[in-house]
Amino acid sequence: MKKIVKLVLCAVLIMGLGISAIGCGGSDDSEFKVGLECGYPPFNWTQADDSNGAVPISGTKEFAGGYDVEIAKILAEGMGKKLVIVKTAWDGLTPAVQSGTIDAIIAGMSPTAERKKTIDFSEPYYRSDLVMVVKKGSVYENATKLEDFSGAKITAQLNTFHYTVIDQIPDVKKQTAMDDFPAMRVALESGIIDGYVSERPEGISATAANDNFAMVEFAEGQGFQASDDDVAIAVGIKKGNTELLNKINEILAGLTDEQKKALMDKAIANQPVTQ
Repeated sequence: MKKIVKLVLCAVLIMGLGISAIGCGGSDDSEFKVGLECGYPPFNWTQADDSNGAVPISGTKEFAGGYDVEIAKILAEGMGKKLVIVKTAWDGLTPAVQSGTIDAIIAGMSPTAERKKTIDFSEPYYRSDLVMVVKKGSVYENATKLEDFSGAKITAQLNTFHYTVIDQIPDVKKQTAMDDFPAMRVALESGIIDGYVSERPEGISATAANDNFAMVEFAEGQGFQASDDDVAIAVGIKKGNTELLNKINEILAGLTDEQKKALMDKAIANQPVTQ
């Protein structure tokens, strides 16, 4: 009798509320739920429509586009599942994948040693160099080495290795870490900071979106020191989910470096100007 009552209640919930019946038959294995900020172009961003292959953001009327989204689409297709984008704040990504709210983090995340303690990572789906984004026409625009930023007000995103490498700059005025890249771009535009640490694709994205910005690429051996894991980008999943990890790695292995570059070039070209 209790089982019948439970089934009836679940049926009422499904019909009346239009939601998944959690506990009434398990989670929907036909979906691949991916968490990302939707605010880190060209890796990911938010836009108003589905142009250029953007995907709906769950629970909103907005859409997500970018390199991460293209990778997520390839993975979902390879697994024969429907891609569901779950817009998640950076600090909430790891807890979300640990709790099962999302299946994977595809958000320009580096598989650092610290993060590997709490979640597992796929093989890298992108590698990039560290750069600095500054105001065009500033004394820092023509910098070629870290020492050129001595005395500069520099920041980076909260809870990223980008923020830790700022300490490599002699006599730097390290500013409070910021929540996301849109916030750092606003701070740079307003003069609150002199620059922020980023990766080359985001630097290209920032300068393409704002003519007042310039990207500083350092001379050989004169830039930030970082490990291979720090500059790699990989998919994060819940620890111990070997089956999913192996499937993701299998699909990623089918992508050539040329295909990855083409996807990134496309993302940079398609990013919204307002980002």
